[in-house]
Amino acid sequence: MSADLPPAGPPPAGPPRSDALHRAARLEDRVAAALERGLRRRGWTPRVVPYTGYGTDGWVRVLARVLLTPPDRHGRVFTPGRGWRRFLSAKPADVRVEVQVAGRRHEVTSSRGGYVDTVLPAELPAGWSEVTLAVDGSPPNAAAVRVVGPDEWLGVVSDVDDTVLITALPRPLLAFWNTFLRHEATRRPVPGMARLYGSLAAAGPDALVVYLSTGAWNVAPVLERFLERHGFPRGPLLLTDWGPTPQGWFRSGREHKRNELARLLRELPQLRWVLVGDDGQHDPELYDEAVASAPGQVRAVVIRQLSAVQQVLTHGTPEPSSEQRWATQRTARSVPVLRAPDGDRLLRAVKAVGLLRDPGTPRR
Repeated sequence: MSADLPPAGPPPAGPPRSDALHRAARLEDRVAAALERGLRRRGWTPRVVPYTGYGTDGWVRVLARVLLTPPDRHGRVFTPGRGWRRFLSAKPADVRVEVQVAGRRHEVTSSRGGYVDTVLPAELPAGWSEVTLAVDGSPPNAAAVRVVGPDEWLGVVSDVDDTVLITALPRPLLAFWNTFLRHEATRRPVPGMARLYGSLAAAGPDALVVYLSTGAWNVAPVLERFLERHGFPRGPLLLTDWGPTPQGWFRSGREHKRNELARLLRELPQLRWVLVGDDGQHDPELYDEAVASAPGQVRAVVIRQLSAVQQVLTHGTPEPSSEQRWATQRTARSVPVLRAPDGDRLLRAVKAVGLLRDPGTPRR
């Protein structure tokens, strides 16, 4: 029997427009509406940019974004090359999107910022499948979805910045350079992390790997290509949106990660999770909260240690904060906490504590 659909979380860009929105959000909407009118007069039309989703028995979470793109005689989705150009596209709300899932047609509507984030009923086999999305007048696009089977047992949640990708965030000027100007081919992976994730994914087998980041959805195609090029396992990206929120001028990246992590634990209770991050920002505290709130669902916390120089760049001190040290100590009383500066040493620690072994397999 199919599982009930999980309660849908809020779309990445917040609820639909209303007079209750913060003035910053209302201003953003007025600017976006004016830009949309001007571009439509020039012949720009909506296209769907699909993102990788996930699901389990009975449902899938479909993620995408509607963008206005210029006319293209070949019918391809417009994908500008440099990072900063990705932030200039118009993202129309209230666009009807047709979604085909397992032979069934559904119609959904894009939210503020052009986002589609919806949970739909679906009977799909475990593993990788596709759904298709289209708006009137544009060719359909396929979105990959990873369906978790009822007998699967391992999941991995990974931070991105300074965990798989060297960024030196949140140093403002360097963060701006990395996000808006630097070409994707010049970005560097954290040494050994692809081997670590490959070993974890193979232990599942084919364990679900989810990349959870405070980065903007605008750079999702860049991150997907980066992960593929450097040998990281394929998996959904759960990103956020920059700019005003319905409640204020800025959104909280920490709240985004907290909410999405809690949602994964709630929606996929058959999995036991390995939580991977770094000690430069808030990962230890967030993972400590997850362990405390969902006992038994987290197998281990894996932390990439930043160097003293990297610690100074990220939060101004040469070592992790007292809050991070306290969170790590509390977590370690419930699950293994593994710490090392690179993926190869973390992989040795993972093997040493038996994380690559099915928890139902007796120790030899």
